[in-house]
Amino acid sequence: MMKLGLGEVIRGYRVDQFLGRGGFASVYLALDERTGEKVALKVGHPSGGGRQVTRLIDVTARRTPEGISPDELPAEAVFFEANGVRIDLLDGNEVRAALRDEAERLRAADSPNLVRCREVLLDDNPPMLVLDHVRGKTLREKIRGLEGIHLNWFLALVRALISLQESSQLEYHGDLKPENIVIKPSGKVVMLDPAMRMSSQGAITTTPHYNPLLLTESRADVMAIGIMIYEILTGTLPFDEVPWEYAGNRTGGETVRLSLSFFYSYCPPQMLNAKTPPDLERIVYRCITVPTYGLHELKADLEEFIGRA
Repeated sequence: MMKLGLGEVIRGYRVDQFLGRGGFASVYLALDERTGEKVALKVGHPSGGGRQVTRLIDVTARRTPEGISPDELPAEAVFFEANGVRIDLLDGNEVRAALRDEAERLRAADSPNLVRCREVLLDDNPPMLVLDHVRGKTLREKIRGLEGIHLNWFLALVRALISLQESSQLEYHGDLKPENIVIKPSGKVVMLDPAMRMSSQGAITTTPHYNPLLLTESRADVMAIGIMIYEILTGTLPFDEVPWEYAGNRTGGETVRLSLSFFYSYCPPQMLNAKTPPDLERIVYRCITVPTYGLHELKADLEEFIGRA
């Protein structure tokens, strides 16, 4: 793995702090010595992702370049093949391709709810993107700190995703999870790290715990929001064995339908948290299990629920 030393200056950016790990990149807080502005450097490295990470580095109590903390749940590279899906590592060229894809998607979008890409530096080692530094706390940090969680944050996400989709700027995020959502001090919600789509390799990067069916359209975001609300209500995730064994299967059939029905047999939130409002439990159920339940339906349901609260 390529690590940057604190105080190191690379291409005009002075590295100040390690922020965290993505599936195939590490993120550092840095100072642009030309402008004096703080930025985030996303530095690519072909060292695995998701469940692969613990084979290669230590699990540590805090976030460091040398280890992974329990607060970090990196994405995984999912390759769609004729006989199903394969979760694997990326090599150096694939990491560059993935970062290039992410940069193109971020630069094509213009939304206050999506992080902005300032500069693309992929020709030398290490390959990296220069992103806006979004000041605030991730939703994961809010959850871990037992801070108040607001459904309005999810409604803001849904509205932003609808706007991005309808303006053809971003069809879907694809890797929504608490680590990729920042709540600014103002209360504004910003999404980080949209799923990298590497069409030439037939691959995406996503986090199966929040996208267990490995969906490649906006239903992935709807399902992820339902899973995050479930996690906030119960303190756990609905699915342990992810991704679903037939994810990516396009043939259907009775075996696949029965398997999906069994997979969806998660514990209802009210069984784990008796204070769960029934209407919110229904929203979670629709997000996770109803294939025709999309962003517009979720927006309407959240607006109605929040309006009554």
